[in-house]
Amino acid sequence: MNIKIENISFYRIAYIRQIGPYRENNVPIMDRLKNWAKSNGLLNEQSIILGIAHDNPELVGPENCRYDTCLVISNDYCINDDYISEGSVLGGNYAVFKIRHTAEAVQKAWLVIFPELFKQGYQLDEIRPIFERYSCEMVKNHYCEICVPIH
Repeated sequence: MNIKIENISFYRIAYIRQIGPYRENNVPIMDRLKNWAKSNGLLNEQSIILGIAHDNPELVGPENCRYDTCLVISNDYCINDDYISEGSVLGGNYAVFKIRHTAEAVQKAWLVIFPELFKQGYQLDEIRPIFERYSCEMVKNHYCEICVPIH
């Protein structure tokens, strides 16, 4: 598996949080975020969407797992919607894994990325979140990225 090291800049995000088993409600939440972004003129070819799984399902019960579906927004955009939250993702060095955008490929990647990172001598930064990153161009070509913070 190829690892690209990238210095990712700070992201300001608009997000919708779902609590419950991962993947169970991802599509409706993603559709809701995209519809909100379209109606506010925020979804275009340069848009970046993130998926942030906050909890390890081996340590946290599935009913309590938190997943944020996010849109990267500019620093000057004002969110005026009670259903959309605002947050940020700290920048820094990330190991970036480009994978096929299928449920099977994503699931397989989560099983192999950590052993691969450790094998190559990288250490995880447990302060910043791991996230899936979707750009319009990558999704059109059936790819996405998993970004793992390292130091």
